[in-house]
Amino acid sequence: MTFDPASSRPAEDTRPAVFDTIAVIGGGSWGTALALTAWRAGRRVRLWAREEHVVDAVARERRNPFLPDADIPGDVLVTNAMEEALAGADLVVLVSPSQHLRTVASRVEPLLPGDVPVVICAKGIERDTGLLMGEVIEAVMPGREMAVLSGPTFAGEVAQDMATGVTIAAAQEDSRDGFHDGHLAARVAVTFASESFRPYVSGDVRGVEIGGAAKNVIAIACGVAEGLGLGSNARAMIITRGLAEITELGLAVGARLETLLGLAGAGDLMLTCSSTQSRNFSYGKALGAGETAVRRADGPVVEGAENAHSVVALARRLGVPMPVCETVLAILDGAPVSASMKELMLADLHPEAVGARDDWTTPHPARIEEVEERLSA
Repeated sequence: MTFDPASSRPAEDTRPAVFDTIAVIGGGSWGTALALTAWRAGRRVRLWAREEHVVDAVARERRNPFLPDADIPGDVLVTNAMEEALAGADLVVLVSPSQHLRTVASRVEPLLPGDVPVVICAKGIERDTGLLMGEVIEAVMPGREMAVLSGPTFAGEVAQDMATGVTIAAAQEDSRDGFHDGHLAARVAVTFASESFRPYVSGDVRGVEIGGAAKNVIAIACGVAEGLGLGSNARAMIITRGLAEITELGLAVGARLETLLGLAGAGDLMLTCSSTQSRNFSYGKALGAGETAVRRADGPVVEGAENAHSVVALARRLGVPMPVCETVLAILDGAPVSASMKELMLADLHPEAVGARDDWTTPHPARIEEVEERLSA
C-alpha cells in the first residue's frame, strides 16, 4: 500500500477487506467485550451464549450478568441457538475457555461454510492432549483458515471502550513475503480496529499462544505473593522470572523472541500479574491469604488453575525449567502455600540469562544452613 503524504491516506484504496458479519461464540465477559468492539467498529454482530440466563438477561435489560456494567445495543443479536448465531457470518470468533474449545469448535464446524475463517481467543493448552489452541482447531476444523487474538485486555475496560492494544496472529505461507492486504491477520485487524481498540499483526501464532497460556499461571504466583504479604519486590521478581520462563518455553516451540516481549507476551503478563481485575491474580491472592479459592462451576473460569498442569507438562516434555509454574502447580495440588514460596526462593543459584542455567549452578547457602540445622537437632 502506498500513501499520499499530503493527505495521510492511501494513494490507491487497497486496504484489507473487512469482515462484515461477525459471530462471536462465547457469551462470557471477554466474548461480550469483543462483540461490543466489533459493533463499535461498524460490524454486524451475533453473540452466542451457552447459558439461557444470559440470553434472558440481555433480552430484558440489555446487560450480561458476566459483564453487568456494559450496555449491549439492541442490534447486537444475543442467542443460545448456534445456527442462528452462525447464519451468514463471514468471520467466527471463538471465545470459550481453553479446556472447552474442542467441544465448541466441534459444534461450529458442521454449521460453517469451509471458506469462513475463525479467530481463536481462548488462552491455554489442552490438558488431555498437550495441544495449543491452534492445534486443537487444526484437528477439529481441518483446513480452515485461522488467526489468534491475544494481549493485555481486561474485558471490563474493553467493554467500556477504553484504550487497548492486542496482537492478531495468522500463519504466513511464506515469511519472506511479509504481510499483504489479503493476509488474515490484516483483515481481522481492520475489522476490529477503532479509535480505542488498536490491533497489531503478527505471523507468529505459536508465540502469541504460548504467551497467553503461561501468563495466567504466573499471575496466580503473583497473587499468592500478594496474599502472603511478600511485597512489591517479590511481585516484580516473579513477573520478571515468569517472563523468562515464558520466553524459554516459547523459544522451545519455535516462537519468536519479539512476540514474547510484545503485547501477547510481556504486555499481557504485566497486566494479569498486577491487578485484582485479573481472576488469576485474585485467585492466587485468596490462596496466599489462606482462603479457600473456590471456582464455581457456573462462574468465570480461572484459566491459570485450569492450565497449570498442561503448561508444566509441556515444559517437562521439552526439558524447559519453569520453577514459578512448578510452584503454582504444587500449591494447586495441595502443597503448603508459604513453604512452597520459600522453596522457590531457596532454589539453586544460577545465571539470570534464558538458557544459561547449565553454565553454572550452586546450592543456595540458606538451604544448606537449614539442612545442617535439621540434621544437628
